[in-house]
Amino acid sequence: MPNRRRASETPFPKSLLVIAFMFATGLGYVGGMFHTQIIGSVAPLFGVNVFTGSLDLSSVQETYRQLKANFDGELDDAALIEGANRGLVDAAGDQYTTFLNKEESTAFDNSLTGTIGGGVGIELNIRNDLVTVIRVLVDNPAAKAGILAGDVISTVNDESVEGLLVEQVVQKIRGDVGTTVRIGVLRSGAPQDFTVTRAEVNNPSVYSSVRDGVGILTITRFDSQTGSLARQAARSFSDQQVRSVVLDLRGNGGGFLTAAQDVAGIWLDKKVVVSERANVKVVDELFSSSDPILDGTPTVVLVDNGTASASEIVAGALQEYGVASLVGAQTFGKGSVQQLIPLTAGAQLKVTIARWFTPNGKNISETGIVPDVKVERTAEDLNAGRDPQLDAALVQLAR
Repeated sequence: MPNRRRASETPFPKSLLVIAFMFATGLGYVGGMFHTQIIGSVAPLFGVNVFTGSLDLSSVQETYRQLKANFDGELDDAALIEGANRGLVDAAGDQYTTFLNKEESTAFDNSLTGTIGGGVGIELNIRNDLVTVIRVLVDNPAAKAGILAGDVISTVNDESVEGLLVEQVVQKIRGDVGTTVRIGVLRSGAPQDFTVTRAEVNNPSVYSSVRDGVGILTITRFDSQTGSLARQAARSFSDQQVRSVVLDLRGNGGGFLTAAQDVAGIWLDKKVVVSERANVKVVDELFSSSDPILDGTPTVVLVDNGTASASEIVAGALQEYGVASLVGAQTFGKGSVQQLIPLTAGAQLKVTIARWFTPNGKNISETGIVPDVKVERTAEDLNAGRDPQLDAALVQLAR
């Protein structure tokens, strides 16, 4: 998710690149660059800034009047306005264009700074139209309770989550540190229930280790600290004179584009890593940073269908410039850019405003990036602690 603003600039608008999920630890990303204008006449009802254009909302007002006059029960005007906001945005028909209320916006903003509060330590994504656990964080509550990657979330506190967005499931799972949450899952179709005590989640974005002369750099997301942490790890690899590197981007749903530029710059020196196009026209080109610490170091990038957005940008750039090969499964295919726009009452709008393209001009929406070497990692592999994708990467680097 792109965020190109400097520290001295005002916090809005935020340039961010998004994937369509949030972590149950409270992490999530949206973004893009400011481009579109919000229709002017929506402002009185939805509280947005007036730019241009008009929209006839007389039918909405008529519906409200008839509802107010005839409904047998109490009506919450604030809830009706929020519902109107959601309905307007959902009607755009784009899964990445969504309305965030104040609570959802707060959780989102906290995720951008790593302030995730009480959580259980699982990352969620949509798989086969179902909210699914894509990663269980080591030494966090969910792992200790027995929740596994591949589990489909079915209930939270005995309430069905069918039809809910990932962001909504996240909000149900998160809560105060020390409180409990009951999570129902489907595992291979069989229901299981877990009672998990929420805690401060320990989830750095970068992990590194050296195995038999091979540096293994795992990046779980691209946040404000990722670029510097990844460079620290790369310098450590260089100091230890590793002979090759594995960059693990599996399950990485994206994050700040600036962090992706920094990470790509560990291998690339001021190369175009992504271009953005709106209405077929190129509106921006973004370059890797300089000082490629690992330039010339044989590298394999691990990817899977949870590799999305900013992580696809890094993987695609390294593949297309020929500095790394990709091993694993086809990536998620998130090739659009969103803008985060503040609304009144603490709400926010994230709206698709452009498409992004790899250095060779490919948009990977829906199709994703095909790895050079296809290796599957099944749920059985995960649960048994096997990693055939990493094994294949190490074999390739040993050649």
